[in-house]
Amino acid sequence: MASEVAVPQFPESVTDGTLVSWRKQPGDAVKRGEVLADVETDKVVFEVPAAEDGVLAEIVVAEGANVTSGQVIGRLGAGPAKAAAVSKPVSKPVAEPKQAAAETAAPAAARGEPVVMPAARRAMAERGIAATAVAGSGKGGRVLKEDVMKETTAPRAAEKPARSAEPVAATVPSAVVELPTVGVAGRPEKRVPMTRLRARIAERLVEAQHTAAILTTFNEVNMQPVMDLRNRYREAFEREHKIKLGFMSFFVKASVEALKRFPEVNASIDGTDVIYHGYHDIGIAVSSPRGLVVPIVRDADRLDMASIETRIKEYGEKAQAGTLALADITGGTFTITNGGIFGSLVSTPILNPPQSAILGMHKIQDRPVAEHGAVVIRPMMYLALSYDHRIVDGREAVRFLVTVKEMIEDPARLLLGV
Repeated sequence: MASEVAVPQFPESVTDGTLVSWRKQPGDAVKRGEVLADVETDKVVFEVPAAEDGVLAEIVVAEGANVTSGQVIGRLGAGPAKAAAVSKPVSKPVAEPKQAAAETAAPAAARGEPVVMPAARRAMAERGIAATAVAGSGKGGRVLKEDVMKETTAPRAAEKPARSAEPVAATVPSAVVELPTVGVAGRPEKRVPMTRLRARIAERLVEAQHTAAILTTFNEVNMQPVMDLRNRYREAFEREHKIKLGFMSFFVKASVEALKRFPEVNASIDGTDVIYHGYHDIGIAVSSPRGLVVPIVRDADRLDMASIETRIKEYGEKAQAGTLALADITGGTFTITNGGIFGSLVSTPILNPPQSAILGMHKIQDRPVAEHGAVVIRPMMYLALSYDHRIVDGREAVRFLVTVKEMIEDPARLLLGV
């Protein structure tokens, strides 16, 4: 007897999603718990597992369609794979490049091909590229969207207008729709629908600008003491804890200490109430193939530096692999973002609602500074604290940033709590 393949139940904050890929095709044998499809929401990608062993007998909903919690998207049947191979999906037909991408989406274990992440699979479908033609740079050889973009060459891009008349937008809303050349002198343009995550990011950023009174205060910090400390204990730390000692754990620890001293920076506004959080859940902004995500290091005040580094590394790997769970990115009382890894010298970070502040780290650059009446060269970093002036006064914001600066320039304070 056939059993239904249904979309997992979404949390209350998620209303619907997009079925971005089928990892199995009709006639493929599946095992219980094996992932059959990926559903992208505005927060994370949900995997749709098989409830039992069997054969994928039918695909009810095509890739690119919107789905809701509990919706039936396919059916499993019993029996050998070859018997079910004759079943045809009742979903709408899709363009040939999309079918090719679906075939390449089968698990590596079953087809001997690399694991392709959903965003990369869509990019392949848009460009008609096979998975075997792209070398993966992700964990375990996973093929990421960036790998596909690098593989795309000018001749391939030039071939796309010939197929521009295909109804890609109707069947795959998340696909790139390249338009015929338009404008003055026939200059080319293309229309790219936002992904759900990008649309959600845009919504929250606009919300922050419209609802909060955002101000930014700046300072600079001498990174030499932390760099000396890292160089002195780097090997011993890695040998003891099996994790590298980075700068982020120092800033998380320094921020936690500053948050304890200035609790309004760790607070949030709910209507006409101010909620003071008695815990310190620090969001760490991470770049991923799907866009910027902010996984949460919970109870950071109770973690040592090795545990913080381990959490950050795990979240970074999950973000690149597209496996972050909703619980990983929900909540948070304060956020840290590091534009310095991309070369940013200074910026004004935008709040992550409903939080009241965000700390921006930047590029470490040797600069001349005055020390004890002499000019010396030091590795300096600009810090930026954007805050909601409705709840945080300028005095507290400045003193908060000064506290972070003092902790970084004298790391012994982190140990002594002074």
